[in-house]
Amino acid sequence: MGWIFLQSGWRKLMDIPGFVKTMPGRDLPAFFGYIAPPVETLCGILILLGAATRYAALLVLLFTIVATFSSHRYWNYPEAQQANQASHFWKNISMMGGQVLLFVTAGGRYSIDALLRRK
Repeated sequence: MGWIFLQSGWRKLMDIPGFVKTMPGRDLPAFFGYIAPPVETLCGILILLGAATRYAALLVLLFTIVATFSSHRYWNYPEAQQANQASHFWKNISMMGGQVLLFVTAGGRYSIDALLRRK
């Protein structure tokens, strides 16, 4: 899951002005375009490493909720695009379940979180 957010966030980081321009079309304020890429990238890295996993999972859950209901409102798309957007919408809903699980369980046995808990 962390890799998905790292890749997506990195692409946005490489073109923040371009990403910011998409915010009005998503009915979001432009400043979200400056916040989302670093949050998505950092949370992806933290989840991959198992560092501050609960905080990263909570933050990326909030990000995913906003992204899902702003970018994948399949009911607002033309009929030809609804099936594709519905797939993205429900994929994000399932990822939210994984993020809640990460929040509850934190990092696994080989995570930085586990290493810090042992000390």
